[in-house]
Amino acid sequence: MRTSRIPRTVAAVVLTTFAVLAACSNSTGPLAPFQPQISNLADNFQFQATGVTNATWTYTYNWSNSADSATVNQATTITAGSATVTIFDKNGTQLYSRSLSENGTFGMIKGVAGSWTIKVVFTGYSGTVNFRVQKA
Repeated sequence: MRTSRIPRTVAAVVLTTFAVLAACSNSTGPLAPFQPQISNLADNFQFQATGVTNATWTYTYNWSNSADSATVNQATTITAGSATVTIFDKNGTQLYSRSLSENGTFGMIKGVAGSWTIKVVFTGYSGTVNFRVQKA
């Protein structure tokens, strides 16, 4: 009797694809109707949602940063409420916190490379949110 086996490379590609898809989106919670686009890759995190109305929501993302610092590019329009992004290094030290109403590219204090936390908080938020965090 002959059995077929999936080659290791094929299995690795399939598992990697599922991992990337899982890391690239979070369509649950109050933002689901606004089809957020979230890309959570090592050293590069991006978050975008358009036409958001009256959202109150808090979510944290684990993000892998191989450096001890990062830059944040914010390009958000707030028409009501507030939105903030706060970033913690792998030891839980807060390295960055800023209202998403402030647009531009910002640095942060140095931390410890590894698994960082990005916390996004919306309170009665309406508008378009767009920010990117990249290793520095």
